[in-house]
Amino acid sequence: QVSRSRRLGGRLMLASFLEGLGSMYMAGAIAAASRVDPAHVYPPPVAARSALDALPSPPGRPLVGHLPDFARDTLGFVEAAAREHGDMVRFRLGRWEAVLLNHPYLVEEVLVRDPWNWIKHTFFWRHVGAIFGKGLLTNEGQPWLHQRRLVQPAFRHDRLEAYAATMVDYTLRRIERWEDGAEIDVRAEMTSLTFEIVAKVLFDADVAGDVAEIGAAFDTGIEEIGRRFRRPIRIPDRVPTPGNLRYRRSVARMDALIERIVAEHREGCAGPDDLLSDLMAARDEEGRPMPEEQLRDEVITLLLAGHETTALALTWTWWLLARHPGVDRRLADAVEAAVGSGAPGVADVPRLGYVEHVVKESMRLRPPAYSFGREAVEPCEVGGREIPAGTTVFVFPWLLHRDVRWFEKPLTFDPDRWEGELEESLPRAAYLPFGAGPRICVGRHFAMIEAVLIVATIAARWRIEWGPADPRPFPSITLRPTGGLTARLRSR
Repeated sequence: QVSRSRRLGGRLMLASFLEGLGSMYMAGAIAAASRVDPAHVYPPPVAARSALDALPSPPGRPLVGHLPDFARDTLGFVEAAAREHGDMVRFRLGRWEAVLLNHPYLVEEVLVRDPWNWIKHTFFWRHVGAIFGKGLLTNEGQPWLHQRRLVQPAFRHDRLEAYAATMVDYTLRRIERWEDGAEIDVRAEMTSLTFEIVAKVLFDADVAGDVAEIGAAFDTGIEEIGRRFRRPIRIPDRVPTPGNLRYRRSVARMDALIERIVAEHREGCAGPDDLLSDLMAARDEEGRPMPEEQLRDEVITLLLAGHETTALALTWTWWLLARHPGVDRRLADAVEAAVGSGAPGVADVPRLGYVEHVVKESMRLRPPAYSFGREAVEPCEVGGREIPAGTTVFVFPWLLHRDVRWFEKPLTFDPDRWEGELEESLPRAAYLPFGAGPRICVGRHFAMIEAVLIVATIAARWRIEWGPADPRPFPSITLRPTGGLTARLRSR
């Protein structure tokens, strides 16, 4: 027993050490020492890669390929790869072969023309299972289609009209607590606001008292997923490393909130006309209700994914407006011209065109969904090139949105570019804030209406004055800002 305890302690110490491992070249030895399947470290057989060998590729490293460079500076790596090697670039992340697609027509082949041969079950999405389970964001095939049909009615136009009043009401409540000259953490404010809104309109739940705790738990989970993705090896979840323990605790806190929301619905504390009620009332072909685990996965997916990207889009929008005071003044004038001194409503959205252009331009330069991947189920062709089954392709809206071929002066913040027929003239997959094809974001109209109404409501009353430090884009699951998030409020 003493010997077994020592061996176990040694493995735990090694696993903890691996979490902070900086040297990627030790991957093979580490795999043997920690009994990790070498398939998690070494590349696939040469025969499986031969079809991709003709594609251009940046210089890599033994065993780990391009993983160190990709992990250290993801955006810089793909920018350089596209600039130096073109629209279809091969690279390797440990054992996984990947291809960067950087042309709208190539992206359209995957997302629109042949979407069912491309699944989300890439090595990246396997890391998020503990949080999102098999919800709408991560599921595939017939189960996904069934879930999509269940959720779709919640985003019909008539329901969006009803949601709009709640969006504005919650925004007004929040900004009434603001004080002239006070400092705020912009991302924290936008995250709390969008979290409360999505919980109320989709699940009729009041989560105001839970925002700080759940936000911290979600951040912890996202940070750990990012670390896992960047490691050269996979440490099994059952190993009680500090990172795994933090991850488990964060998931447990999120699960507790979901259990409470569902329990309150069952006790009759919520109204019947919300998405959670629809999900709980749904029956399969044999008359059985949705299993508890599946219900949990759907609720947490919509709650977390439904607020995160909008909160980030708003945060980046306020930063861009602060750095472009002329656009900010014009925005405030446009809101006043559209709604006067009152609060905007859904009927005002068509008159808030300039606000929509500002939001679109913000999501072009700082797309919250900056990247996504797909994995080939069967061998296929993309751009006339043979792609073996199991190959992952990466699409980076971050790159597409900054490509001079599609956008004039692409690094300039210019909401006026959306005036006129730009969107109609772009290739279908040149602008992808919400994805494309059958898997396009189910809540895209919800998100745009929410962002436009929140920006209009706040801009009519407040100017957000940013400090000298700029937030840096950090590519996690979403494009999160780090540092420089404090701003000062100025009453208009």
